[in-house]
Amino acid sequence: MDILYFAWVRERVGLPKEKVETNATTVAQLVDELRAREERYDVAFSDLSALRVALDQELSDFDASLEGVREVAFFPPMTGG
Repeated sequence: MDILYFAWVRERVGLPKEKVETNATTVAQLVDELRAREERYDVAFSDLSALRVALDQELSDFDASLEGVREVAFFPPMTGG
């Protein structure tokens, strides 16, 4: 599965994207797996209320299923102006 990181999430993780193998069935489980990898992921995902997620380019929730998903993107909330 492809994981994309945007804005300060990318800065904290240190990568714009990566491919991961996962046993997670939900976004929340994927986040738990990522946080357990290294401190930089733990820091990036320490406050989920400051993050949004998109599954295959559709906004979603952290309790959403990953079944059939090919791309997960994490990014901060966007503001308009």
